[in-house]
Amino acid sequence: MAATPSQFWLMKSEPDECSIDDLARAPRQTVPWIGVRNYQARNFMRDQMRLGDGVLFYHSSCPEPGIAGIAKVASAAYPDASQFDPKSPYFDAKSKPEAPRWVHVDVSYVRKTHLFGIKQMRELPELDSMVVLRPGNRLSITPVSPEHWEFLMQALKA
Repeated sequence: MAATPSQFWLMKSEPDECSIDDLARAPRQTVPWIGVRNYQARNFMRDQMRLGDGVLFYHSSCPEPGIAGIAKVASAAYPDASQFDPKSPYFDAKSKPEAPRWVHVDVSYVRKTHLFGIKQMRELPELDSMVVLRPGNRLSITPVSPEHWEFLMQALKA
């Protein structure tokens, strides 16, 4: 029996950059979560994420945003190489290899789910206090409470 993750996260990805289907097709069904350029989201990866943590894979900036699958954290945080590549949209001229500003974790595929849209999430009182639903929240990575995780695991079985 697989161990239950101890922490849970919602991680947003634009599906034209990396969708749940892309993750499922990736080598070893694992991708690096590159391009995070927000200090709070970076700090979640660097300071709090642990191997095996549960991830709600969320499609954002698309016609129907929402949870599209389940994944897990598959590595400790390590420097995001895209910050050093001048050709990358995530290049950061102020970041140096000897003192990287940005890190990422690897994320592994667990399963695809039916799309559980943001509109549907907003209609459920059980999810009222979920960080991603707070007005003005634009973070690409947010913590998910164990209660919200369990509720969503049941909802995503249908």
